[in-house]
Order: sequence, then C-alpha cells, then structure tokens
Amino acid sequence: MNPTEQVTQALDNMAIPYQLVHHPVAETTAEADHYIEGIEGVRTKTMFLTNKKKTACYLLIMDDQQRLDFHQFQELTGAKRPKMASDDLLAEKLGLQPGIVSIFGLLNNAEHDVQVYFDQAIMDEARMSFHPNDNTSTIFVATTDLLKFIKNLGYDYQVLKLED
Repeated sequence: MNPTEQVTQALDNMAIPYQLVHHPVAETTAEADHYIEGIEGVRTKTMFLTNKKKTACYLLIMDDQQRLDFHQFQELTGAKRPKMASDDLLAEKLGLQPGIVSIFGLLNNAEHDVQVYFDQAIMDEARMSFHPNDNTSTIFVATTDLLKFIKNLGYDYQVLKLED
C-alpha cells in the first residue's frame, strides 16, 4: 500500500471525510499551493523537531507562511534547545522523508512518543491541508475531524500561541 492509500484508508476507517487533490511532485509548500489554488483550507507546514539530546520529538503544525522562533517554542513547551530533527530521526520516528512531513506521519510512529502541537493562529480555520505522506497529493480535512483523527490514534495535542 502506498503512503497516500495508507492515509486515506485510515481516514475512511475513522469515517473522516476528506478531499484529495493529486498533482505533480511538490517539494515545497509554495509549489503545492500552486496546484491547490482556490481550494478552501489553510495551507499548513508541519515541522518535525527534537531537543538537543534527541530524547523527545515534537510535531508542530502551523501556517505555511509563518516562520518558527525556536526560542519561543522552547519557552512555550519547555523543550530543551529545540532544533530540526535529522533526516534519520524523521525516518525512524515517522517513516517519512524531508519535504513530506505531515500530521499523518503519526500513523508510522509505533512508540507513540511524538508530542503534537498546533499554532493557535490556524485552529479557527474550517479546514487544513497536508501532504498525505507523499508529495504528489494534497489532502484537505476539516479541523475538527483532524483533531478526531489525532485522538483516535491515541495522541494528545497542545495549542500554542506563536507570535509572528
């Protein structure tokens, strides 16, 4: 089963509706935005972070136009010297490659040891968009259903108020 099928099957099994848009390979959120122009839903970026000692992992979902202030993330979460996780750690924990990080990587996190964070700025949006663990598609899911998906997988999440 390919990554997109894994994601859509999980959503189908949870009775979560979605809109899937196939497109050419998109290496960046800007490229993906070009293919999904005019479709309702906040464009997100998902960052996979770790602490200095690599003893904790974090998945942060935020607007794709926002830049992360790592110092602020540390202050809000208590993470010790957060940084982008290595490609190897990303593959180990979420089974993903750089450029394809999404909330749906949690399907591959056997240890359930990734902490999930959302930026408050996107939580009032009706729908969010993500790669379905593959950069040849974009999937749109209602925000309330996305939170249901996370809970159904056995994860909790926290909402942070990140400043621009």
